[in-house]
Amino acid sequence: MFEALQAMDKVRLDFTGGGLLILNITIAIIMFGVALEIKPAHFRELLRKPRPVVVGFLSQFVLLPALTFLLVMAFWNNITVGVAMGMILVAACPGGNVSNFFSTFSKGNAALSVSLTAIATMVAIVLTPLNFAIYGKLYQIAGPHNSNELLRQISIEPWQMFKTVLILLGIPIVAGMLFNHYLPKITDKIKKPIRIFSIIFFMGMVVMLFVSNYDYFLKYISWILLIVFLHNLIALVSGYYFSRITRLSEQNSRTIAIETGIQNSGLGLVLIFNPNIFSPDLPLGGMMIVVAWWGIWHIISTRCAFEK
Repeated sequence: MFEALQAMDKVRLDFTGGGLLILNITIAIIMFGVALEIKPAHFRELLRKPRPVVVGFLSQFVLLPALTFLLVMAFWNNITVGVAMGMILVAACPGGNVSNFFSTFSKGNAALSVSLTAIATMVAIVLTPLNFAIYGKLYQIAGPHNSNELLRQISIEPWQMFKTVLILLGIPIVAGMLFNHYLPKITDKIKKPIRIFSIIFFMGMVVMLFVSNYDYFLKYISWILLIVFLHNLIALVSGYYFSRITRLSEQNSRTIAIETGIQNSGLGLVLIFNPNIFSPDLPLGGMMIVVAWWGIWHIISTRCAFEK
């Protein structure tokens, strides 16, 4: 397994400047679309009924990163640094924008889902860089590959990641909320097409990445499938049972499980391909493939797990 993943790490999936620009624009459009759904009422919901929102927040930004780190350490010598860092990065990202659709589809609490997405997206500007820095550094210290050349080369700079996340999330969110406030009628007309476009376009880009490296994926992808399957399963199960333990309703527990199990992997890809965060010379193929496959698998798994 380890040897296969080492070969996967060496896969070069470089974006041209134009390709990275398109990916950045796509993420900005996705976050603009998410912001079109955000209203002040969602933040008032936190004050009126704080417990479900607080539980969802803890599940997303505290429990999942911690469990991910334990899973990474449990694999110990069986996974590469690139794969481990990819798992940590996914867990540090906020929930994905399709979670609202799946909450409605799965008889969850749609209002809670939108509130959690709104709050998670806002706090991710700080918590995504922070969680990645904390658990990435812990892995550097305690991981089995602490002498690995890649780990010595990776420089986790929270400030640089914070600036990138602020631009990718902060600006589109503010723009979307202002657009929603001042142009509500136009917002109602465009928010669904933007959501559909962003999902299709992002999945198309992920598929293109896989197709361009078909031979490598065909040979080694089985291990990535297993790792992402287990990681996503832990996210869904922990989100659901953490909610039940805290005595939330079945409906709210489903919602929080979906919010925890669907991650904004598109943001993770943009961060990986940002040369100011990760040098293009680093062998990060495994990291990129883990994050990219999450972008497809979490939709499939959530659809199957919470089918009506």
